[in-house]
Amino acid sequence: MFRIARREEIEFYEAEELAALDFVTHAFCTRLGGVSEGPFASLNTGFLVGDREGDVRRNLERIGRAFAIPPGQMVLMGQVHGDRICVIDGEGTPPELIPQCDGMITARSNVALGIRTADCMPLLFVDPVRRIAGVAHAGWRGTALGIAAKMVKTFEQHFSSRRADLWVAVGPAIGSCCYQVDAPVRDAFADRHDAEAFLQACSEAGRWMLDLGMANRLQLLEAGIPPGNILVCGQCTACRQELFFSHRGERGCTGRLLNFLMLRDGSRPKNA
Repeated sequence: MFRIARREEIEFYEAEELAALDFVTHAFCTRLGGVSEGPFASLNTGFLVGDREGDVRRNLERIGRAFAIPPGQMVLMGQVHGDRICVIDGEGTPPELIPQCDGMITARSNVALGIRTADCMPLLFVDPVRRIAGVAHAGWRGTALGIAAKMVKTFEQHFSSRRADLWVAVGPAIGSCCYQVDAPVRDAFADRHDAEAFLQACSEAGRWMLDLGMANRLQLLEAGIPPGNILVCGQCTACRQELFFSHRGERGCTGRLLNFLMLRDGSRPKNA
């Protein structure tokens, strides 16, 4: 179950089940609460979209202050629409040296793993038993490459997580109501036996409506995540442009939302 909440100036969505965990801080930020102007109003966190760099930095500082993220400990990966996953497991690994990837997992406390989106799907993973956190950026390419299932496999192989223990929060993204795709996108899912569940032909020839949320949910279920552990926000970023940035809805001239997950200090279990 998702609800909208506020910390200082920042308005955000949170999954109630994750918010109930006393060792986790997370948020799916809306576009509200920042200082950016014009098409980037107001909480833009993207440096490469045409906004003023100073405004973007002030927005990130606001988020850091509101959620008590230690200075310099927000990791914003260089998203490349792939399926590479980076494990941050060394206490001496500087966050700024994280390579380009679309998934990150850590057992470290006080390191906020962040994803920037403007229609793509943000996924937040938590293992409450081992106390491990992970995030993934799933656009159509990452989804077709199976990044959600690969995140589950990495939790299992690297941290000995049990699939039945994992929780996954699926944040706001463009919905099937607005996400029309062409044949190359449809073909990327050709090997999926369940593609008809998330790809529906529309009235325009050679076009389909893609349901990213359903595609990732089915992938997570197939990977062994219990149905009740998959928490779906269900908000469409293109339909709700008063709350979210939407690359499609705003024809490419827009900002980027921040979605993040952080293990709080002292969160590691003694037997881990």
